Amino acid sequence: MFIRDGIVYGGEPEQPIKVDHVKVLPDMMMLIQFNNGELRLFDATVLEGPMFAPLHDEQVFSNPKIDHGVVTWLDGDIDCAPEFMYTHSYEYSMVG
Repeated sequence: MFIRDGIVYGGEPEQPIKVDHVKVLPDMMMLIQFNNGELRLFDATVLEGPMFAPLHDEQVFSNPKIDHGVVTWLDGDIDCAPEFMYTHSYEYSMVG
């Protein structure tokens, strides 16, 4: 049981979703390990707009960093919320 904003909830509070590890794949795809233990496949082509345009450069895209659970590029000039990456990704399991 826990209390948040004056409301009592049963169970345990959920931890905010964060990225623990990322592996860049061809064609702007990424395998992402989240702090909840899930491994998911993310298609970064959904990142649209001028802010994300540099990611179409393979040299830039292939060099992400994780900063406090958030995937970033270009020394933090570009980032993507882990919640967005989680909800726009697909379950992935290693076979073999």
